[in-house]
Amino acid sequence: MSAEAAISRLWPAPSAAPLDDTELTALYGRTDRPHLRVNFVTSVDGAVSLDGYSAGLSGVPDKRVFGLLRMLCDGLLVAAGTLRHEGYGAVRLDAARRAWRRAHGLAEYPTLVVVSGSLDLDPAQAAFADAPVRPVVLTHAAAEAPPGLTEVADLVRCGADRVDLAAGLAELRRRGLSQVLCEGGPHLFGALTAADLVDEVCLTVAPLLAGAGPGRIAAGPAGGHRELPLRHVLAAADGVLMLRYAREAQAQAQTEAEDNANANADAAPAPAPAAAS
Repeated sequence: MSAEAAISRLWPAPSAAPLDDTELTALYGRTDRPHLRVNFVTSVDGAVSLDGYSAGLSGVPDKRVFGLLRMLCDGLLVAAGTLRHEGYGAVRLDAARRAWRRAHGLAEYPTLVVVSGSLDLDPAQAAFADAPVRPVVLTHAAAEAPPGLTEVADLVRCGADRVDLAAGLAELRRRGLSQVLCEGGPHLFGALTAADLVDEVCLTVAPLLAGAGPGRIAAGPAGGHRELPLRHVLAAADGVLMLRYAREAQAQAQTEAEDNANANADAAPAPAPAAAS
């Protein structure tokens, strides 16, 4: 792990010691029940992108956690618009993370799951054509598939004229994909929130102001408020903050892993506030 990717814990059990991948894995972990985790990066003023892309907000520490969360999930959920705009390639993991998955009884790679109401998808995009595991596309009964899509992906039709996300997640669980990681975009996050399907949010806050223009990490019709207690705060030396929020019932499944991580925490004082501002 390079110094520029070092991540330490601000809360709970503050420690200036950098967390290794085993400790980070314990802090995020998997649950013993179906779980939907959402992962986003944002600027201090709430922008979802910089110069039109989320990558402009992300740095080395964020990419480290980004890869770890992919290692932990069964299914990687993404909206079709985000898949196209961000230019998703095939979802692959490095050798160490594949070995971790094998050791924990998981498939070597998570399954890409794309949500698309229009099926405006290109079967030749690397996310489909080069996928190590056949992707799943959640759509609805009225959507017409383009030529070649069913050759590279499984179509799951849930809903008559729009995608029923609750039914789609139920089908994913039936297929053994109980731990789902959603990477956006904002409209999908908004729809999942409105349907009260979000169990956890992992939010990276980049230390910059994007200014007016970019949208928020959630978009769409207004929905009800949801309580989502804070579970941990991590920080990188460049001022990036990594926040994890999770429902009480879901967080309890990870108590033992987090307690073990707390027990191993260095007793050194927390990093100076300037390092996380």
